[in-house]
Amino acid sequence: MTLPFRRLRPHLLATLLLLTCFGMRANARKLPAPGQNDCPASQSGMASWYGGRWIGRLTANGERYRAGDLTAAHRHLPFGTFVRITNLRNSRSVIVRINNRGPYSIGRIIDVSKRAAIDLAMLDAGTARVRLEVLSGEELEVAKLAATSSEGG
Repeated sequence: MTLPFRRLRPHLLATLLLLTCFGMRANARKLPAPGQNDCPASQSGMASWYGGRWIGRLTANGERYRAGDLTAAHRHLPFGTFVRITNLRNSRSVIVRINNRGPYSIGRIIDVSKRAAIDLAMLDAGTARVRLEVLSGEELEVAKLAATSSEGG
């Protein structure tokens, strides 16, 4: 009974090794090298929101997720980046701070907190086509000031 398995063992190991290497290579291409940010200042695509079981859990930057905060998850933008998100269907916009990684659903570019989803009027739909704009200059300073003052209350 073990004889056929012994004959197949080298082939199985070689196949497993190849699959592992190709899988690792495919994943490595999805993320930029450390210290690089290859994300454009503006990006359009699908957004979704997250909450529920994530409330109180640690985000990728070590904060606890709070559904009432204006935060979001993005695959590549550095933590602390402020982004204006505009719902392209209704033109509502909100400024969020990146504090998590994701989304992990294919075809989505950002996951927003529940509060951001409410402000964008996308809570019931669950997803929306959006435009992201990374804030800089004076807009960035105003956003940081607003975030600091809202943390105290």
